[in-house]
Amino acid sequence: MDAQGRGRADNVDPADQWVLNPTTGEYELRLTPSAPQSAVPGPRGSAPSPGRPGAPRGRTATPVAPGRDVPPPRRRGAPPEEPLPGRRGRRPVKKKSSAKKALLWTGGTMAFVLVAGAATGWFYLKHLEGNVGTTDVGDAAASNFSKDEAFDILIIGTDKRTGEGNDGYGDAGSVGHADTNILLHVSKDRTNATALSIPRDLIVDIPDCRTKQEDGTETVVAGQDGVRFNRSLGEGGRDPGCTMRTVEAATGIKPQHFVMADFNAVKTLTTAVDGVEVCVEKAINDKKSKLVLPAGTSKVEGERALAFVRTRHAFSNDSDLDRIKAQQQFLGSLMRKMTSGDTLTNPAKLLKLAEAATNALTVDKAIGNVGTLKDIALELKKVPTKNITFMTIPVKDNPAEPRPVTVVVDESKAPQIVDAINNDVSFTEVKAQQKKEKAEVAARLKGARSAASDVRVRILNGGAVGGSAQQQLVYLQTQAGVTKSENAGNAEAALAKTTLEYAPDQADQARRLADIMGLSGSALKPGKSVTNAQGLPTMTLTLGKDFKGAGVKLSSSAAVAPQGASTADKAQCAS
Repeated sequence: MDAQGRGRADNVDPADQWVLNPTTGEYELRLTPSAPQSAVPGPRGSAPSPGRPGAPRGRTATPVAPGRDVPPPRRRGAPPEEPLPGRRGRRPVKKKSSAKKALLWTGGTMAFVLVAGAATGWFYLKHLEGNVGTTDVGDAAASNFSKDEAFDILIIGTDKRTGEGNDGYGDAGSVGHADTNILLHVSKDRTNATALSIPRDLIVDIPDCRTKQEDGTETVVAGQDGVRFNRSLGEGGRDPGCTMRTVEAATGIKPQHFVMADFNAVKTLTTAVDGVEVCVEKAINDKKSKLVLPAGTSKVEGERALAFVRTRHAFSNDSDLDRIKAQQQFLGSLMRKMTSGDTLTNPAKLLKLAEAATNALTVDKAIGNVGTLKDIALELKKVPTKNITFMTIPVKDNPAEPRPVTVVVDESKAPQIVDAINNDVSFTEVKAQQKKEKAEVAARLKGARSAASDVRVRILNGGAVGGSAQQQLVYLQTQAGVTKSENAGNAEAALAKTTLEYAPDQADQARRLADIMGLSGSALKPGKSVTNAQGLPTMTLTLGKDFKGAGVKLSSSAAVAPQGASTADKAQCAS
């Protein structure tokens, strides 16, 4: 059977049997192993052609139109033949250049590498997925991760002494308490994030917690009132879901997922990125954590990085609150290093980072696969480091202790922080708003003031405690000299903030009343005046929910970031 017949018999296009020989630059016919293979080159530079019926086996025929004579094959190196009468001569075909040959082979090689790489990548992802530990915490966590919504992830650092080289750290025989706790809120639009630290020594009520055992059975671990937050994990078989429930009970913020790391996480992650820079105001020689650092900036990784985040006695008050500030500084530096060009463009570092992260983490089942963890990382990458705010939930010394070593939530400040997070408010925007308010104060309160006796104002209760309008009236008339004031009853709607509306020609009166009440520039609302009982134009003061009582000056902002808040883009020195 000739080449054409063999191709048809095997349901193969004979043209597909022509292959470029890289040594000669010629196309050669490659038949199946059962057939003799031709050593005669095909037409140089031309498309491969099927054989002619009746051609001897092992030889190929030049294609011709039906009814045309077939010229004998030309020997290699012989001069070109004269064209047959009435036919155009063929242009001489140039031999393919070495560059073109290389391109053909490179293209084939790249195709193989891509296919092989895709398969290898899939197996490697499965390998990484096998590294990640998961814990089923039931309905304490969300059932899936949404890339289109704001999300809250509880990051738990446990003091359990697992892993090589960690037997000298932590409490001997520790079941793994919630030693470091950060609630990470990422905004819906991915423009900002808040990392809210929760002290391990915060006194809380731990709720009852349903946990799943290794054999699949469920048990309820009884809650405890008035104990340290760190006991929400480990004791009595409490799992990370119990810590998540405790966060919700103590703060009013419900985490959707958790990520738990042990001592090895700090050591391996910092080693994977070749260390992170930290700064201390004074030299440190802490014998308990074995941390030795000179004053100023140092690079830490591995054991020394772990010593840095563990040390308490190196700082001014020997307290967990000071350690939290150092940990926030450390995490900001780690974030900057992980997102730097030096890391993102270095495949070796990225692989080390992936191995380190997946080996050191335990997560809830909904995010316990590499694909979802990758999605979370990509969503976090969208947030600029300048808009990642580190802060600690506002606390105060525990009044139940003669010499306080524990703390309780400061109910006068914490609700503002919690409300801002639950309402997806950016604290970087809050800071910008505060700066704007100061500018407004400077602009609106700059200028002449009327005498207090010339200020005309009517007072409405717009959300303050009942009777506040009358109490404020008495204060203004008897103690502040604002005698031309009157009680106008309740406002039509409640307001969050106290406001003062005035006409442009009453600006000097507004400035005087702002001085008396401590009103911010944002509380002053240029608008129109109304007529009082005497038929004279008067301003309108509406007492909002922020009103603290007659004679008590108001704060300048409804949402205030706590003192000590920092952002991930700026390096700070621990003190």
